Amino acid sequence: MKLMKQVKMLVPYFIAVVFFFVGLYVYTRVAGPVALSVNSNVTNQSDIFTVSGEGKVEVKPEVAYVRVGMESNGSGVNQVQTEIDRVMERVIGSLEGLGIDREKEMETVSYSINPMFDWSSGRQRITGYSASTQLKVKVREIDRVNEVVDAAVESGANQVGGVSFDVEDREKIEEEARKEAVEQAKRKAEAAAKAAGFRLGRIVNYSEGSNGVTPQPMYDRAMAVGEAAPELSSAKIQPGVEEIEIVVSLSYQIE
Repeated sequence: MKLMKQVKMLVPYFIAVVFFFVGLYVYTRVAGPVALSVNSNVTNQSDIFTVSGEGKVEVKPEVAYVRVGMESNGSGVNQVQTEIDRVMERVIGSLEGLGIDREKEMETVSYSINPMFDWSSGRQRITGYSASTQLKVKVREIDRVNEVVDAAVESGANQVGGVSFDVEDREKIEEEARKEAVEQAKRKAEAAAKAAGFRLGRIVNYSEGSNGVTPQPMYDRAMAVGEAAPELSSAKIQPGVEEIEIVVSLSYQIE
């Protein structure tokens, strides 16, 4: 009797288990197998060796840029605007006389007209206007830079400066410097690997930076507004030599 009582107590659990497996069987027949996922994390650690290289190419500048301008103060807007327009048109004409193309080699980089204020009475009062403009001139014949500066000043420009030099095909020069920098970095890496007793694997990272040093001549003919142009000797600007530098960094896996 005791045994029969224990069997009767287990019947509900048995029925529940049967229903579970029957239900699972039906589900897999309809929806397909139950997917089981297993996550596997694998960590690969490798040593990295980084080395740098520099490439430098010295070139003679092929083109120059000169900024010439005019600044004028006066009591009215039309007065100062007319003055700077008149002078700059004369400057442009003189530069065209030197063979510089107005459309292709001259560019107005700034033009402004601003009021001048007096605060002496404790209140804002407009006393006049200041107008200024600047023209960026591209000079393809380096040896004529001095002529350009002289012509601009003689034509009435009272702001002259910002002379800079460059090369026409900078990308080509930078590519030469880059090649030299990479070759130097590889030589340094091979020498270090040989000395330290390890083998270089593949390159896993590359970075670079450039540094083009353009000679900046110490020259500025800026004069106070309204000041008469002094007797000036001819400009003497030397382009010098430009050094274009590329610095690269190579990272190797160590085998």
